[in-house]
Amino acid sequence: MSDLERWPSLPLNEWQDTYHTLHMWTQIVGKIRMVLSPPLNHWWHVTLYVNSRGLTTGPVPCTRGIFEIQFDFQNHALEIGSSDGKSASRPLQAEAVADFYAGIFELLERLGIAVRINPMPQEVATRVPFDRDFGNRSYDAEYANRLWRILVSSAKVMGQFRAKFIGKCSPVHFFWRSCDLACSRFSGRAAPPRSGVISGPAYSQEVCSAGFWPGGHGVDEAPYYSYIVPKPAGIESTQPRPAQASWNAQLSEFVLTYDEVRRAASPEETLYEFLESTYEAGARLAKWDRAALEV
Repeated sequence: MSDLERWPSLPLNEWQDTYHTLHMWTQIVGKIRMVLSPPLNHWWHVTLYVNSRGLTTGPVPCTRGIFEIQFDFQNHALEIGSSDGKSASRPLQAEAVADFYAGIFELLERLGIAVRINPMPQEVATRVPFDRDFGNRSYDAEYANRLWRILVSSAKVMGQFRAKFIGKCSPVHFFWRSCDLACSRFSGRAAPPRSGVISGPAYSQEVCSAGFWPGGHGVDEAPYYSYIVPKPAGIESTQPRPAQASWNAQLSEFVLTYDEVRRAASPEETLYEFLESTYEAGARLAKWDRAALEV
């Protein structure tokens, strides 16, 4: 693939209907994993992972062994395979969230996998239960594939960035709640307690998180982001690299638009520079013990 193929354009206005529908589909699959998986710190047991075909749950425990659900964005199919040799699939195509919801539970029932989830979506302005959502029904295969290619390219760079850290660090994983690909480094110190079922466990320790988000909620250009919690004094005054990166007061984090990365002479080096420089700024101001945490 050329750089343009590995880093395709993703203008929000051209695929936002597909984006909204995919967001709900990934939430359904993610909630299935969440219900059946042992809880992990910071909600790491709920995420999806980028693989060679799309997004996957990875192995999920069930009564008869393990199973895996995969969005295949090359052949545009939802696939479920289990450790007892059984499998089932259905095409990814334009259909209502409610129909997708019914279809995936029909496949699971056919494979003998019993699970129930809360049908209320997360992180959306209008919360319609999955089984009653007939409004979100778009699927543009080209843009679904573009999103996956961006996730693949981004995950490779984030994996390289992750490798230099020997402290506690998350996998590079996809959070379906907010529809972003993220990787988090931890200082090893406790953070001030936060309220909330999600925010409390997620931010129980000092953390620097970075990732890719397709945009939305008033953010029209897909950004890469980086933030540190708790926010150290003065971080908004630092200048990250490359020069096009900046502090976004609305989001309270550093941002670099995806288009700046994809148009760079080396998208990989540009993204890595952003990840490294924003982490360095946060860790320095927060007085992390970098000698003990980095290779």
